[in-house]
Amino acid sequence: NGAICTQPCSPSFHGETSFVCEDRKWQMLSDACANLDVQSLFQQEHGKPGEGAKHFSAGDRGNSSCQADFSCIIPDILSSPAIPGNIADIVDLLYNISLHLSKNVTRGKMQSYSRIANHILNSSIISNWAFVKDRNAGSVLLDSVNLFAGKLLLKNGSESIQEPFIATKGYSIHKNTSEMSFDFSMEFTDTGNITGHVVIPEEELLKLPRTSKAISIALPTLGAIMETSWLDPMLVNGMVLSVSLPEELRHIWLTFEKMNKLEHVKAQCVGWHSAERRWDNRPCKTQLDSIGSVVCVCSHQLRTYKSFSILMSPAMLRSAVLDYITRVGLGFSIFSLVLCLVIEAVVWHHVTKTEITFMRHFCLVNIAVSLLIADVLFILAAIVHNTTLNYQLCVAATFFLHFFYLALFFWMLTLGLLILYGLLFIFFKITRSVFLAAAFSVGYGLPLVISILTVAITEPTYGYLRSGACWLNWYETKALLAFIVPALSIIVVNLVVVVVVVVKTGRSSVGEGCKSRDLNSMIRISKNVALLTPLLGLTWGFGLATIVNSHSLAFHVTFALLNAFQGFFILLFGTLLDRKVLILVYMNILQPEKEFPLIFF
Repeated sequence: NGAICTQPCSPSFHGETSFVCEDRKWQMLSDACANLDVQSLFQQEHGKPGEGAKHFSAGDRGNSSCQADFSCIIPDILSSPAIPGNIADIVDLLYNISLHLSKNVTRGKMQSYSRIANHILNSSIISNWAFVKDRNAGSVLLDSVNLFAGKLLLKNGSESIQEPFIATKGYSIHKNTSEMSFDFSMEFTDTGNITGHVVIPEEELLKLPRTSKAISIALPTLGAIMETSWLDPMLVNGMVLSVSLPEELRHIWLTFEKMNKLEHVKAQCVGWHSAERRWDNRPCKTQLDSIGSVVCVCSHQLRTYKSFSILMSPAMLRSAVLDYITRVGLGFSIFSLVLCLVIEAVVWHHVTKTEITFMRHFCLVNIAVSLLIADVLFILAAIVHNTTLNYQLCVAATFFLHFFYLALFFWMLTLGLLILYGLLFIFFKITRSVFLAAAFSVGYGLPLVISILTVAITEPTYGYLRSGACWLNWYETKALLAFIVPALSIIVVNLVVVVVVVVKTGRSSVGEGCKSRDLNSMIRISKNVALLTPLLGLTWGFGLATIVNSHSLAFHVTFALLNAFQGFFILLFGTLLDRKVLILVYMNILQPEKEFPLIFF
């Protein structure tokens, strides 16, 4: 339980569940050792009750530099992977340091503290925060940083300490000071920086009865990290700026650069309610909202509101209509696909007597099976992410979801090629065994290869999953391209198939009367396009419209309707509108005692 470990120990972080005491190689639970680290350091600085300060020899981990700035634990922490278990342990460690070692925060201590915090604030590991079990870990980190940085000692009236993802600045202030400002320009992604600006107006400084200090902390990635920890995330669109001011100072001006600078993205100024752990718009007012930045006027309260940021408009990117369509559509789609498979099982023996009808129905069944499993996995992936927060389960769910959605598209490709074969290669016959081998290789073989390569390449660097969902990553590793590229390529090929069908349909009407030929041609073309569009996956092409205009609710609703109800469309156009299948269902279910001539075969 850690009680026998009298020498200072440091986290090795080579695994998620244990720490190593460097001198004696004792194993202990991570939470016990995390507490012991701070307690040991605390004892080094203050001594046990009734004892003088405790010092260690230069050969011990608790040397003089560790007593001054706890730098002895930094190498092990920085060499550790920022996986969810380690993130949780580091948050606990920083919390305990803030609680026990914030009496005299020197520049050295603040630098060490910032280096530790920077390790888990890195933009490349934001998605890992989604699997930290404590959903309040981001809030705990924010409170810990504010507490520790607020005790920073100012040498010569000012101090500035900056890491890539956390910066702290402090100045001495008094009532004769003119307007005081803090300027931050910090890295947010690999592509560029983001800025923030804090101003204490002169009329506020006049309220100071004595010389005091003002501290400001900038955290460019913490807003995104806190998003990943919430079931219903708020969309933070700027860095998080914290201030530590004397009680007399209440009003400050803050300027935030927007991360998303699209024209229609509006902003809302908010303060972090540290007691209720939520963003609150009551302490802030939006003074100016332009395309690139927002100016806020906020009320600073020492115990409640010390951190501020901007949120995207609640109407942006999220809609209750889309959620409703997705839920209803998925449920109806699953029911339709099950019904489709039941009907195919009932009529299978009769509709597969010829090679071409066997191949067509075989493709249809595998399309239905792939989509059915993908829809079920979509629901399970959402449950896994929102409830269990298990990283390995989320990886597994994403892998199979990726595989079966790819299988859906490749079976649609197989059906499209089969249609081309029936139209263009009339005298070239394919045996059933050759078709089965080729169909399984394309329908399941290629998706399996793509899925395995994707997870093998991106998962070792924790770049497989995206932040906030059990699905493929986009921003860090572009793993999502392993789905987008094959899907769009198949949509293009199947679009060519539809064009060929339309051309062939138009030519088949030659010889009829002029008016009747045009009318019949239009009817046949419309019917074929309607039948083939959902079966060949062309409805997914509407996803391009949501990329071109991502803020159009109409495009998102259209895309959601067409794809959430795709299972129903497969049942309707692949089964229910097939006259042969309907007659067989009627024969086998409604009136099984009667015999019907099968002359239509």
